Amino acid sequence: MDIERESTDLVKREFLAVLLAGFGNELLPLTSDHGDEPCPKSLLPVANKPMIDYTLTWLEQAGIKVHRPAIYHHIHSGASLSLSSLRIDLQTFDESQDTSVGTCTLLRHFSSRITEDFVLVPCDFIPSPSLPLSILLNKFRADAISDGSIATTCWFADHKPEKGAFPEEWGPHPQPSPIVWDEASGTLLHIDTPDDQDRNGEEIELRMALLSRYPRTKLSTSFQDSHVYVCRRSVLDALHEKRHFDSFREEFLPWLLKVQYQRTRRTKYARYLNPITNTTSQRLALKHSTMSKETSASNDSFGTLLSKDPSISVPPSPTDGDDDHGTSNSFRVGVIIHRASAGFAVRVNTIPNFLEINRRLLSQVTYSLPTEPKDRSLIDQKAQISSDTIIGGSTQVSERTMIKKSIIGRHCVIGKMAKIVGCVLLDHCVIEDGAKLEGCILGKNTKVGAKAELSRCVTQAGYEVSAGETVKGEKLDVSDWTAAPDDDDDDDDNASEDEDDGSD
Repeated sequence: MDIERESTDLVKREFLAVLLAGFGNELLPLTSDHGDEPCPKSLLPVANKPMIDYTLTWLEQAGIKVHRPAIYHHIHSGASLSLSSLRIDLQTFDESQDTSVGTCTLLRHFSSRITEDFVLVPCDFIPSPSLPLSILLNKFRADAISDGSIATTCWFADHKPEKGAFPEEWGPHPQPSPIVWDEASGTLLHIDTPDDQDRNGEEIELRMALLSRYPRTKLSTSFQDSHVYVCRRSVLDALHEKRHFDSFREEFLPWLLKVQYQRTRRTKYARYLNPITNTTSQRLALKHSTMSKETSASNDSFGTLLSKDPSISVPPSPTDGDDDHGTSNSFRVGVIIHRASAGFAVRVNTIPNFLEINRRLLSQVTYSLPTEPKDRSLIDQKAQISSDTIIGGSTQVSERTMIKKSIIGRHCVIGKMAKIVGCVLLDHCVIEDGAKLEGCILGKNTKVGAKAELSRCVTQAGYEVSAGETVKGEKLDVSDWTAAPDDDDDDDDNASEDEDDGSD
């Protein structure tokens, strides 16, 4: 018997991760159909590593089990990661690329398998090294123990691209939603919903109950939601009561924020958000702990517990002196604000963000060429490859080709005298002799003909650029060039019909 393993299994799991891996409609045409199935967003390579690997590593470092809709082949093949400490439970949900459902629907569907506090994580969030998941977990632990808060969120600084940095055809930059939070306690107070913006796009409406409870609030439109949420298990019980909610971010989370300062909602939903348990509160012990100190704000009637360690700060309880149903639970939603000065974080949910994160990661490498001698022999010694370039395995680079600030995938073929600058090429691309690429993203199996020129273009998997063709600032779908022969056939048929009509 493996005693070490048996001992590990007896330890009660604290958190379970729910990792969502959808189709990625925002990244079309990179995730468009190729063959029988679309390419899942989670498997798009970032610096030649599947996007989901960054998320799994982030979770592994925090010691969390993953429960998620599945990318079966990637997980079971072990092609790129050895995630020895992750126990992964693969589940699927029956949906299509055209009929995707919201996070609330997925959570309700899998709620019977989520038996403990959980971390909801998107597959497309790539955090800064200075933002370990433990910061969110510690914040959640301290808040939940001190006054019964129910969730912790994370918002990161929005990095707006310079004007003209990307073609308009690639899509607009997602606009950050206005948020209101209390910095002293790390409490998220308000998020503008789409309905709020439609009703009054010029102003933000806040209740006096919120402002009286948190008189020193902050407002900003400079942060994006990471869509990473650490939640108490009881949140799912409340979610079952709000069955009409589909979007966690746009519907359920704004509703949760109102529960923390509206007495009627706390009263109505306390039995779902604060079920009766045998767990003994440690709030009183924290108040008397030598690791914390109690202070009073002149404008606030509630005490503030501040830890010397900011990652486990103990916030003020909005319900001190306001005991609802004999409980001091605040039902607060905590917030971690990750500022730009702390490092670059991004959600890879747009094509510009996909190119941006690849470029950012390039700055952290120094001349990353294949290490296997067999792969190195495929790169001609006369090729000019800059030090800030990544070349995948089994990729052939011919003589007098120049590659700068680019990421080239595996099994690609780069012809003679080609020029590639600031590009991302996915696996199995073919670039013929004399072709020139600048600021492009090429999907798998893209073929660029000899002496063709592409500037700031994105191609669907399997797209073919004709020899000598010049294209700038376009999204290139397979239908753009496969439809042409059919159109010609239709014209021929119409011409034949006209001739027949004339003979009659």
